[in-house]
Amino acid sequence: MKKLLPVLLVLALLPSANCKLQTIAPRILDNFWKARWVVCPGESTRQYGVYHFRKNFELKTVPSSFVVHVSADNRYRLFVNGQPVSSGPARSDLGHWNFETVDIAKQLKPGKNSLAAIVWNAAEHAPFAQISYQTGFILQGNTEAEDLVNTDKTWRVLRNEAYRPLPVDRGKLQAYHVTGDGDDVDASRYPWGWEQPDFDDSKWKEAQPLWFAGKPRGLGSDGNWMLVPRSIPIFDEEKISIGKVVREQSETKNGMEASSLSVKMFFPPKTKTSILIDQGILVNAFPVLTTTGGKGAKITLTYAEALFDEKRNKGNRNEWQGKQIMGIQDRFSPDGGKERTFRPLWFRTWRWLQIEVETGDEELTINDLHGMSYGYPLVAKADFKSSDPSHEKIWEVGWRTAQRCAGETYFDCPYYEQLSYVGDTRIQALISLYVSGDDRLVRKSIEDFDNSRIPDGLTQSRYPCNDMQIIPTYSMFWVSMVHDYWMLRNDTAFVRRFLPGIASVLAWEESHLASSGIMGGTEWWNFVDWAWPWSDEERIGGVPPGVAKGGSSILSLQFAYTLRQAADIFEFYGKLSEADHFSALADQVIKATYRQCWDTGRNMLADTPAKKTFSQHANILAVLTDALPMEDQPELLNKVIGDKSITQTTLYFRFYLLEALKKHDMGKEFNTQLDDWRTMLSMGLTTFAEEPEPTRSDCHAWSAAPNYQFLSTVLGINPGSPGFETVRIAPVFRGLQFAEGKMPHPKGEISVRLEWTRSGIKATVGLPKGLDGEMVLLNERKPLEGGKVHVLYF
Repeated sequence: MKKLLPVLLVLALLPSANCKLQTIAPRILDNFWKARWVVCPGESTRQYGVYHFRKNFELKTVPSSFVVHVSADNRYRLFVNGQPVSSGPARSDLGHWNFETVDIAKQLKPGKNSLAAIVWNAAEHAPFAQISYQTGFILQGNTEAEDLVNTDKTWRVLRNEAYRPLPVDRGKLQAYHVTGDGDDVDASRYPWGWEQPDFDDSKWKEAQPLWFAGKPRGLGSDGNWMLVPRSIPIFDEEKISIGKVVREQSETKNGMEASSLSVKMFFPPKTKTSILIDQGILVNAFPVLTTTGGKGAKITLTYAEALFDEKRNKGNRNEWQGKQIMGIQDRFSPDGGKERTFRPLWFRTWRWLQIEVETGDEELTINDLHGMSYGYPLVAKADFKSSDPSHEKIWEVGWRTAQRCAGETYFDCPYYEQLSYVGDTRIQALISLYVSGDDRLVRKSIEDFDNSRIPDGLTQSRYPCNDMQIIPTYSMFWVSMVHDYWMLRNDTAFVRRFLPGIASVLAWEESHLASSGIMGGTEWWNFVDWAWPWSDEERIGGVPPGVAKGGSSILSLQFAYTLRQAADIFEFYGKLSEADHFSALADQVIKATYRQCWDTGRNMLADTPAKKTFSQHANILAVLTDALPMEDQPELLNKVIGDKSITQTTLYFRFYLLEALKKHDMGKEFNTQLDDWRTMLSMGLTTFAEEPEPTRSDCHAWSAAPNYQFLSTVLGINPGSPGFETVRIAPVFRGLQFAEGKMPHPKGEISVRLEWTRSGIKATVGLPKGLDGEMVLLNERKPLEGGKVHVLYF
């Protein structure tokens, strides 16, 4: 039977003139492609290599539209008549390999035209986030009118011998770093001008078509690349300044002319120069370096989030005196030519950039050095401010953190890993939905994790990733992530797809319940928080007591927390038997955990029935699951906040502490919990770190959580029913004189302003038309009607 798929819409690619919705012809999704995957003959398709593909073609006239679909393995960058128009593919897996769709009509001209692409396979030097089958490139016309440019043997190809990988010195860095190695480019071996229409490619080889056809997902008897349309928007690149030179060490002073967007420098022959640049804030960007002359020179670029002193401490991030840089590097060796431009194959993350120049027998000129920004186009449509002046800066830096941790997937951190972990991504998704209203990367992430599932029923902890890692607690947070989306978006068909996956996660967890009714011993890495150091029992950090041998109250209560969320979803979809089972099982697990782990002497929940260790984590989950009566929960929260002898949350799990405080209108305590963020600001961080000092990553997604909490907790804006069809506004406002903000909703904008008056609290609430709800404040409930601005007094 012929597979029938609807015509889909996807976003076209760079430049911005091309960024509009393009229709994908049905044949692209229903049939084998006429284009073939092509490679460079005589070269290994599984080893490191950088390749250039070209196709010249003639047009009598320029059509109004000329749409092509393009993909590659590992990655590509496409040019039309010398202009960059597309890059990708968006990261995913072989079963869901993305292609981009672009209308290149604006770059075409009557007569001769040229398509050119750089394609690379980093092989063992690739990021962990890069899944790969083998080297390959494919370009397919949307209709028969564009088939003349389909990849086949009429394309030409050349291996670029200028490239070598420049491995990261992980021994020196002393940190887990898996974003891939740097580039080492020898300009004397580079085919300069390869992307220009007048370049002579007559000596290049004919491209070699692979034996299997390009195909959309679901067709064919073989695996390789199962093509699907890109589901997220394209990332515009913006030119950015390289920052401020703070230190120069050289044998002879070089002339330097600085401007807001570029820097021009001259380096005499046979000299060594080191220049340290402070970007001012952390950025994700492609550095672009243009040189003239300097044959025999070597230019090394080193990128870092922070500098280190002699004891390897970072200290205040604004201070550079007496500190050194270490990190990922690129190297460029000029050939003496004019206007030679180096740009690494993948973006770099830095606040600090060091340029080291060693010249040969010729003077070297750096004509220009700037960055081209990289990142998912998150746009803030929300704002927040309050009577606490620190909140405004936390909001600013938190949003920058969220932006830097969003690309073709969410990143845990852009410098060290660029991996999408469920624990981080749940928080990032909430920030995206609350602050930008953009749900496209959220949807992709939910799908990616669902696609990562192993036969056991669990999702992988980070995906896409070429190194499988399983964290069962993160599989449960994937269920929570689906629940969050279900509450915030009326997208019932999308959420329904994940019911089997939710059930499979819960079945795995249920199979590990002990006869005592709480979690027994569990395999894999049951990460909860970095609060627990490496142990001989677990051979890894982040794992609370009672995991390997059983009895963890934390894992038990997280299971119950997840069961209740699943019960809500399954009941909504009419799966009443499953919903009842999940709900009843949650109650059983909570009762068993409380009975075995509650310590009457300390009046708090222990980590295990042995009652030897205690943590904030266990008691936070006791509050979130109502393991003890509601009226007793505020006292417990105050106790675990004040008792420094128990294991404390780090920045990641602080999110769940703030959720517990929200439940009980504990505003003063909420504001105190932001002190670690204030400390990071005082230390000069321009994005928020992975954990309190000493920290590896200076930009970590989960630490942007206050941006969500300001809107959801302080202003109290939350869904009142699934799909955000109603709103419940229950502010946690104590300790502030005023707070105000707004956030996007699918039906418009929600705005809230709160201020203390002599008689109580004045609340001004604006809702979009069609969104009704209620406001709950100081034990009063008042109805809210959509399409109106309400002025209420409590």
